[in-house]
Amino acid sequence: MTMQSIGGNGPERESEASTEQLKEDLRNLSHTVEELIHATADDSRGNIAELRERAQQRLQDTRERLEARGEKLYANAREQMDATDRYVHDNPWTSIGIGAASGVVLGLLLGRR
Repeated sequence: MTMQSIGGNGPERESEASTEQLKEDLRNLSHTVEELIHATADDSRGNIAELRERAQQRLQDTRERLEARGEKLYANAREQMDATDRYVHDNPWTSIGIGAASGVVLGLLLGRR
């Protein structure tokens, strides 16, 4: 039996949505910069060529940093999920007690409305 995430509509989902939005924005920015680089490829002026090279290098550096950061975040999240899973398997009754207590407190808070 697998456990579903409790409170999946809360801050975790909002954070996931904002992360996905950030990724999409970065993809769009990357695409736009690539289009600019390709569009100015035929311009022979030295200044434009230098700016193209600098933009291309910055784009590559940014991609590498974002990929490294994404991999690190994924590894950390995976490690935390594995630790939680191990704790629940090692301490099932404690986990049930924590869940029940949380449910009672949440029920009391919602019942006061």
